[in-house]
Amino acid sequence: MKKILALLLAVVLVMGLTACGTEPDTDEFIVGAIYINSRNDTAGYTFAHHNGITKAMEELGLDVNTQLVIVDEVPEDKEQVLAAVDTLVGEGADIIFGISFGYIDAMEEAAKTYPDVIFSHATGYKSNTTNFNNYFGRAYQARYLAGIAAGLKSLEIGNNNVGYVAAYGTEYAETASGINGFAMGVLAVNPNATIYVKNLGAWADEVNEAAFANELIDSYNCGVISQHCDSAQPQIAAQNKGVFGCGYNSDMTPDAPKAHLTAAIWNWNVYYRTAMEAAMNCGEASKFVETMGSGAYYGGLKEGFVDVSPLSENCAPKTAEIIAAVKAMMVNGEWDVFSGVKLQISPDGTITKVDAALVDNNGNEIVPAGGASVEDSVITGTMNYFVAGVKEG
Repeated sequence: MKKILALLLAVVLVMGLTACGTEPDTDEFIVGAIYINSRNDTAGYTFAHHNGITKAMEELGLDVNTQLVIVDEVPEDKEQVLAAVDTLVGEGADIIFGISFGYIDAMEEAAKTYPDVIFSHATGYKSNTTNFNNYFGRAYQARYLAGIAAGLKSLEIGNNNVGYVAAYGTEYAETASGINGFAMGVLAVNPNATIYVKNLGAWADEVNEAAFANELIDSYNCGVISQHCDSAQPQIAAQNKGVFGCGYNSDMTPDAPKAHLTAAIWNWNVYYRTAMEAAMNCGEASKFVETMGSGAYYGGLKEGFVDVSPLSENCAPKTAEIIAAVKAMMVNGEWDVFSGVKLQISPDGTITKVDAALVDNNGNEIVPAGGASVEDSVITGTMNYFVAGVKEG
């Protein structure tokens, strides 16, 4: 009987290996990518994605020089995105990553046109049950940690005004949740702070990214500048004005060494490796979403998908210690940002949890004191308010 059971188990395992393709020919696997900016960027959004894709490929033993095909500087125009897809399919891409929110409709259509190719779209919300998914993460958690650094610095320099150059405001849950997470981190340390937000109306606009940072400093006397936009221009502007800043997407200390504190960053390779492995192991595109577990990937600090960059010497005392303690609370599930429990953090490192309602800047109660965290579906899809303490500049 034991021999029969062993034989049956072996047959099941072999069938499983055949169906899932656990021994793919990695030499033949081609990764395609569509970028909003240049693959040669040295900081910011596209840089972070490109670094994540290439790092994941290297971890998997894939040759970046021969197995990665990129179409970059593709605007959020459906026809141009579809043309980029056609190019990548023509180059034999097995999986195509589209990194900009505005690619969403083109990626959805392309997944129907090319059912034998896998499509994976960043920051979006659309997917299907076969060959098309979306991926994003709990950036608000990293934003909160960066907000702690900004709040401590605001106390150190005696300036309660903090500026934020945003791609968009409450139009998108992605930007609203990021701004709110950062603001709540600031306010946990400095409850007298005000976070002034200027809205670019674009994901990338280097000229206005600098101009808006300068306006926040000149018009609102902001002593720390944060951002949700693609380049390091707000951090460079902060340095030029003699103030401080928190970047986004990548470590921007090299761009503004006298100003930068830390940045909310993405370790995109965490997702890209997961997706590439699923694509290679499933044998056919129609099995991709099933193998990934769902049509949406949403990792956070726990998965190492988001984090903050190494703290610079510009940070206030105790910043590293406090951030490490709060990060641990989020990683182990003890606490999360958008609940009816707030943190009160003193500059000496004391952290106290207090039941307190989550309230928007119009005085509306979002979560009652002691209440459970806002649902992920709200954070990713419908959050359309700023928390108390945030003002539009």
